[in-house]
Amino acid sequence: MEGVGLITAIIVGGLAGWLAGILMGIRFGVLMNIVIGIVGAVIASAIFNRAGIYVASGWLGYLVTGFIGSCILLFMAKLVRR
Repeated sequence: MEGVGLITAIIVGGLAGWLAGILMGIRFGVLMNIVIGIVGAVIASAIFNRAGIYVASGWLGYLVTGFIGSCILLFMAKLVRR
C-alpha cells in the first residue's frame, strides 16, 4: 500500500474487486468487493515482488495489482466451490 492512503486503498480496492467480480462472473456485496480487492492487491504484490516484476506505484499500480490479485482469489474460490 505504498503511496496510497487508507481511504484511497479502500476505494481502489473496492473498484478492483468489483471489476474482477464482473470479469470472473462472481458477484459479492460492496464490503466483500473491498476486502477481495485489498487482499488481492496484497497477494499480487507479494507474487510480483517474489517474481521480480515491478508494477507502477500509486493508485493506478494499486488498481492493477488489486485487480490481478482479485482475479486470482476469485479463480481459487471458483475451484473450491466445485
